[in-house]
Amino acid sequence: MISRILVPMDGSEMAQRALEYALENHPDAEITVLHVAGEPSPWGAAATAIALEDDPEAAAEERAAEVFDAARELASEYDAEIATEVQLGHPARAILNRADDFDAVVVGSHGGSLADRLVVGNVAQKVFRQSPVPVIVAR
Repeated sequence: MISRILVPMDGSEMAQRALEYALENHPDAEITVLHVAGEPSPWGAAATAIALEDDPEAAAEERAAEVFDAARELASEYDAEIATEVQLGHPARAILNRADDFDAVVVGSHGGSLADRLVVGNVAQKVFRQSPVPVIVAR
C-alpha cells in the first residue's frame, strides 16, 4: 500500500499533473511536494544566484513559494493537505536522496523549457532508472 508519496515540482504543467495524479489516486496518502532550487540551467544562472545570496536556504524557500502556493491550491481542491520541502542542488540527485523515505515517487514526464531539458537532462528518466522505490510517471 502506498501511504507516503514524494511529488517533485518545478512549476511546470507536467509537475502539476503529477500532483493531480497523486491526489486523485491516493487520497489517503501523505503527500510531500519537493522543490529543488538552484538546479543547473543552461548558463548556471539559477544556481549562481542562490549561491551568491547571504542566506541560500532562505533564497531557495523564497523561490519555492510560488510552486508551493500552486500546489497547496490544487490540494485544497481535493480537500487535502500537503507537506512541502525545499532542497538545493541537482533535481535528480535531490529526488533520489529523498526517495527512500517514501513508498513511491510521482513525477511529471518532463518539465521546464526545451533548453533546460537539453542541458539538465531528463530528470524523470534518471529518477525512474535509479529510484529505490516505485516511480509513477504522470503525463
